[in-house]
Amino acid sequence: MPIRKGATLRHLDLDGPGVRVRVPAKLNLFLAIRGRRPDGYHELVTVFQTLSLFDEVRARLSGPPGRGHHPAARRRMSVELRTNGAPGLPEPADNLAVHAALALGRRTGLTALDGPPDAEAPRTVLELHKGIPVAGGMAGGSADAAATLVALNALWRCDLGRDDLRALAAELGSDVSFCVVGGTALATGRGTALAQVLCRGSFSWVVCTAKEFLATTQVYQAWDHHCERSEIEPDAVLQALRSQDAVALGAALHNDLEPAAFKLRPELRASKEALIEAGALGVVLSGSGPTLLALCEDDAAAQDLARRVRRDFGQTIVAQSPAGGPDRLLR
Repeated sequence: MPIRKGATLRHLDLDGPGVRVRVPAKLNLFLAIRGRRPDGYHELVTVFQTLSLFDEVRARLSGPPGRGHHPAARRRMSVELRTNGAPGLPEPADNLAVHAALALGRRTGLTALDGPPDAEAPRTVLELHKGIPVAGGMAGGSADAAATLVALNALWRCDLGRDDLRALAAELGSDVSFCVVGGTALATGRGTALAQVLCRGSFSWVVCTAKEFLATTQVYQAWDHHCERSEIEPDAVLQALRSQDAVALGAALHNDLEPAAFKLRPELRASKEALIEAGALGVVLSGSGPTLLALCEDDAAAQDLARRVRRDFGQTIVAQSPAGGPDRLLR
């Protein structure tokens, strides 16, 4: 992938205000699994859409003046991650936001090293504020990686286009490419081959977070052991999006991972049925779960449903889709 090198910290503002990027969560309106790929991933057909729950990444440079601008110091630059204390976040070394920073640094010649801080070298500080539920199947980690790529592309003046960022994002994780772009998309392969999809209007949801964690790897392993490849197609979902038909979309929502997740956590099946009985137009497991997404007729109906079922879940949050993509915020 040809990427222009030569970005420099020489004229950048150490200890300046930095760059802030807000990034939305994602949901899978449709997810079909065609089988396991030779590379260990699963072959997917999925319809992604962004949802109005947001994380924010602020990226800034910090370090001494003078020698801190020198290219020799630049090559010893470190990346520091600070968070707002959201429980369940991976350690910095395992956090996708840090991986994204290091990958962009290597690819553009701004070599960021994951090592002990060097007092003579500039640091890139990432401040992560979570609004997307952690480990909820809503691509919070992937969204943070996408926001980091967008923020550092601006902060480091790499001048990469979205296609270059998407290609780099695909190396970081299956959902990161979509999170760089946002909106609504049909994805195939392992989720990185994207085609934008027409969606008219918006849809109202109740995001119902579970009280207990469910690991993505466990769900996919359960699918491997207990489920078979699906041939269902996303046509009904795509038509509902084009026609802005919430009732049709509710009926078409589909996720092949639900039987596997429900086998691991039978109470999720009961919760889904209860949400439908309470008036949801449709309910779908968010990615690998354990969050359930209940589609409602409008915002008022969503607010009402959220009030009535809030005791049954960790959180009930009303949100809308689609919600655009990563947004650079004013300082």
